[in-house]
Amino acid sequence: MQELDAMLKEFSAEAATTKKVLEQVPEERLAWQPHQRSMSLGQLALHIANVPKAIANITKPDVFDASQASFAAPEPQTLAEIHSAFEQTVRDVEQTLSGTSSTTAQANWHLMFGDKELQSIPRISVWRSLMLNHWYHHRGQLSVYLRLLDVPVPSIYGPSADESPFAAALAPAN
Repeated sequence: MQELDAMLKEFSAEAATTKKVLEQVPEERLAWQPHQRSMSLGQLALHIANVPKAIANITKPDVFDASQASFAAPEPQTLAEIHSAFEQTVRDVEQTLSGTSSTTAQANWHLMFGDKELQSIPRISVWRSLMLNHWYHHRGQLSVYLRLLDVPVPSIYGPSADESPFAAALAPAN
């Protein structure tokens, strides 16, 4: 299926970008939070490392009951934990996308809360919205966390202010 092949290529490219962002996370600041209601830096980094794999796993069966799930964000202790989770995510998602038939991708997946159906949409739509778009959203949050911590932000969709040769010329004067 062309759509799955395109999604796999997009995932692979975005995984390389996400890896660059995750590599900038300073281990000594994993517990840092920009606000009391925000995830810590470590929780956000681990969430980013796990989101695509989690979505791939919950969409393997045709039904997922959210009432049986825990959505608590774990607090990682090390960067190695985050990087290991990310590597496993890449393997799992590549396997899921390359091993899924067009029929399965287009089949409706059902999000339940107990006996109540919350959503019934094609699996491939869940992968687009939750596995990819949700992932990009949180990666953007992580880039802001890095900026607030004065950690260089890598290129995501073009040079960042930390990588651009024009950054100094474009910076506002104090």
